Parts: sequence; structure tokens; C-alpha cells
Amino acid sequence: MSIIGTGHAGLPRLLAGMNAHGATMTLTEHQQVHGPIPIRTAGELIEVIERSGLRGRGGADFPTARKLRAVAARRRVSAVVVNGSETEPASGKDRLLLTRLPHLVLDGAVLAAAAVGAPEVIVHLGPGSPRALAALEGALALRSDDPVPTRLFAGAEGYVAGEESAVINYLNGGPPVPSFVPPLPFERGFRGRPTLIQNAETLAQIALVARFGDRWFRELGTTADPGSTLVTIAGAVAAPGVYETAFGTPVGDLLAAAGGTREPLQALLVGGYFGTWVEGSLALRLRLSREDLRSAGCSLGSGVLIALGESACGLHESVRVVEYLASQSAGQCGPCVHGLRAISDLFCALADGAAHVRERDRLVRWSEEVRGRGACHHPDGAVRFVRSALEVFADDVERHQRERCDAVPAGLPVGRARLGRDPRRRAA
Repeated sequence: MSIIGTGHAGLPRLLAGMNAHGATMTLTEHQQVHGPIPIRTAGELIEVIERSGLRGRGGADFPTARKLRAVAARRRVSAVVVNGSETEPASGKDRLLLTRLPHLVLDGAVLAAAAVGAPEVIVHLGPGSPRALAALEGALALRSDDPVPTRLFAGAEGYVAGEESAVINYLNGGPPVPSFVPPLPFERGFRGRPTLIQNAETLAQIALVARFGDRWFRELGTTADPGSTLVTIAGAVAAPGVYETAFGTPVGDLLAAAGGTREPLQALLVGGYFGTWVEGSLALRLRLSREDLRSAGCSLGSGVLIALGESACGLHESVRVVEYLASQSAGQCGPCVHGLRAISDLFCALADGAAHVRERDRLVRWSEEVRGRGACHHPDGAVRFVRSALEVFADDVERHQRERCDAVPAGLPVGRARLGRDPRRRAA
């Protein structure tokens, strides 16, 4: 997997100084590149983050300073939780940061803890992350001067286990399933007290803004979408990997930075498996900005772009994802448990030509019936993906009624189903 910038002037930032051979950046190397942690008051840090326009990089796109202020205004804050779960199977950016650049993430977490008055930092890792765990353990062994202690916590299997309320439930000793909100974690989170939970990339960005300031941050990107971001590019490109790019970059330039597409682009999945398929020619006209993506009915979400070449079958690739998402229900809300399974079964039948094309209308209706009916957004994300697949690959639905599909599988990555076990693991 390639891990490089996109050639934009001023990049890389987050990935600056990263070892080309895959080694974890040492504390000495990290400080040579970025310098020591700056000394700022809580108010100063939140103000510079606010002026920078930094928004969360975990998918919700929420203004970071607003979240910091909401927690800082509370009493008896319990912790800053680094959400490094990255349960989206197609994403690799947070795992990259935690494995290769752990000190940048830890700097951001320590700064955030000072800003909100938290007495400790907890890093919540996804399952199957031994390299990230080892890198963080090694990094923490060298950070005895940090003003707050940091604990590592290995999370559970499952797509929804990375949702922030599921992370909080798990840290509190419960099952890794989302809870109905409110209350939100900033109101009642870890140990029942106000908690700041942030994505690993967001905290790494905080570490940079705290050092170099809001004007520096805004030198890249657009007025509405300042700064850089990490994007995982996969699928029919010559050099799949994690790329740092400036907001406002044309999607065509991003794909070119990933070596270009191996064949003409049929469609682009934007935002991962809670995201949206966009027809190929339209996708190539977009820029990586909220305004452009919103005009095409999508958002960057988890920072994933998957290119689908013209030789692949979009319907059958989508079937694998829909079946996976249906298997990942937390099992606590009927519309999600039963609705997503029914939607998956009918979607599969349509893709195989085993259901009449008129069944597409039933699939759309079922999708509307499960939307918004759960403790989390899992059914919403799943049906968003389904609806976009039905729209972008509409001709394939009818074609599969007439003839057998002989497209070669493109192999969109999907994770494993929940294992039904508790792999809880703590490290000092």
C-alpha cells in the first residue's frame, strides 16, 4: 500500500517525515520534524482550533472546537478517548497514524486533555491491530513527561463497534453496541461522566494546528473546507493506499496520484460502506469539498474512495457489501436486524436476476421504512449505500434479467462478521 502525498504544494503535513520503509517514527524523529508540544492555555488552544476551521475526520464532520467547548464547559470530565477503532473495512488512515506516527496522535490527545480538563487519555484500538498496539506501547514508554497518563484498550469485532456510543459502552464494561442518544458522550460518557471522544486523525490535526497556527492550517484547502485530510484510495487504481491531500483537490487528480485507474472508471464509491456510489464521469468532475460532494448526493464520510472499473459488476460488488452490513447489526433494534436482512436478500436476488425488476420498488420502500429507526445510524448508512447502487447500476438490474453476468469479481474489501466473543485487553 502506497502512503504518500498528492503532489500539492505544502504537503505532506500529517505524513511529514514518515519513514519510507514502514518503521514507526521515533520520538526523536517526531520532535525533529514537528518540535516539542507547544505550551498553550486551554482557552488559547480552543480558539486557535476554532479559527482554523478544523472539523472531525471520523465521518460526522462536526466542528472540532465546538466539541471541545462542549466538554470543557462540563465539570468532572473523565477522559479524552482516542477512537482508533477504524472498523470500516476499506479504510486504513487511522491504523496508519497509530502504527507509523503514534506521537502525533498522542500529542493531540494530550493537548485535548489539557483543553477540556481531562485527567487521562484512553486509546481505543480496533481488533487485529497488533502493530498499532506495539507502536503505541513503545511510544508511551518514552513519554514519561506527559502531563496525563494514557491507557490502551483493544476493542471488539464488528462494524458498529467503532461508533462512539458503542466505544463508550465497551469502555464501561458493557457490550460493544451503540446506545440511544441523548445523552451524548460529552454529557455522560466514560464512567458516566463527560467525555471527549475524537477520531485519531482529528487529534493528529490538533497537534499540528496547536504548533503552527490557524493561518498555516488555512494555507491549504478552501475557505469552507480548510486544511488537508487523509484519504484511502482503493479499487481499480494502480497504486492503492493512504494519501494526504488538500481539500478542494479534483477527484481526477486524486486518482492520478494513486497511479491512475487501471481501466475506464465505471463508478466511484465515496465515503466507504456508509457512503454513496457516484457514476464515473460525474465523479471525475467533482472536487474534494463538501459543496461539490453534496451536489452529487454524497460526503467524504470515513475518507474512503473506491474506484470501480468498467469490467466489474457494480451490482455484485454491492451485494457483498450489503450482505456484510446486514451481518453487522448490533442485534438490538428490530428494523435493523430484520429489515437489513430482508433488504440484503432481495438486493441479492435482483443482482442475480432471480427477482423481477419490479421488486426494485419494494426494495426502495423497505429502505425508507428502516431509515432512522435504530439506536445508531447503521440502517441509515446501509440503505444509503443500497439506494445509490440501485440508481447508479440501474441498467445492470434490467440486464441481469435478460442475461447471465460473467464479470470478474473486483473484490471490494469486507470485514469479518462479529465473533461473539470479548477480546478485551488492557495495557498500562
